[in-house]
Amino acid sequence: MPRKYFTLVKRIVSDLVSLHPHWRDLVAKYELVAAQARPEWGESTEQLALRGRIEDIARQINDFLLELERIGCVFKGFEPGLVDFYGKLDGKEIFWCWKVGEEKIEHWHELETGYAGRQPIPVTVGGEG
Repeated sequence: MPRKYFTLVKRIVSDLVSLHPHWRDLVAKYELVAAQARPEWGESTEQLALRGRIEDIARQINDFLLELERIGCVFKGFEPGLVDFYGKLDGKEIFWCWKVGEEKIEHWHELETGYAGRQPIPVTVGGEG
């Protein structure tokens, strides 16, 4: 993966990882407010405002996910900030694997094994990312 794309991926994933807890907290707050409201009254002003903020953040998250997809990434989770990139190693289809906190792409795994099958990139391959 070209360095300019990897820099973009790092920035997008950083934004995703920071936005997700905010979205989750707003959803929890909305649910708490909704639980205390009477359904026959409809949504309160507070609920409407919360729902609007939730939808705005969800749109941002979705836009980031689409951007990752467009550049060939598979986002694997908010908690570790894990991203896989399709690639080849010794002629075999694999995923290059990166997560938040790593300076460069240093791992890979087979398409079927996922994170549990993560292995260091062989030294002979050279620096990906």
